[in-house]
Amino acid sequence: GDLGPFNPGLPVEVPVWLAINLKQRQKCRLIPPEWMDVEKLEEIRDQERKEDTFTPMPSPYYMELTKLLLNYASDNIPKADEIRTLVKDTWDTRIAKLRLSADSFVRQQEAHAKLDNLTLMEINTTGTFLTQALDHMYKLRTNLQPGESSQSQDF
Repeated sequence: GDLGPFNPGLPVEVPVWLAINLKQRQKCRLIPPEWMDVEKLEEIRDQERKEDTFTPMPSPYYMELTKLLLNYASDNIPKADEIRTLVKDTWDTRIAKLRLSADSFVRQQEAHAKLDNLTLMEINTTGTFLTQALDHMYKLRTNLQPGESSQSQDF
């Protein structure tokens, strides 16, 4: 891509990979996103705990961005340890909700589910378990249905 020219002291928006590269070479100071603030993250965490459904997150990549920025630029982020804890608390709450809803989904033998407001990382966390559970449910359902006597059954 075409980036630059950069003027010293003036903030500029660049891709995360470039910002981290410049920070590692001590060529810049990173400015965290607006949502990476203790008060805003406390609101997000509390809202997530109150709601039964998944609430919208400030970024679809909130977990990845937090990890990258706190690993490479924690000196540029005020209250970095509190932010790390708040994001982890929010993540834990969302994953617990996801596990409960996946368990309910399997127990009730549902055919489809809504995944509103989940991030790709959250979906990928339980994706393997859920697809395997659905495969097993399908096999059990097809084995319970009466079929031709020549049809083999998988056990």
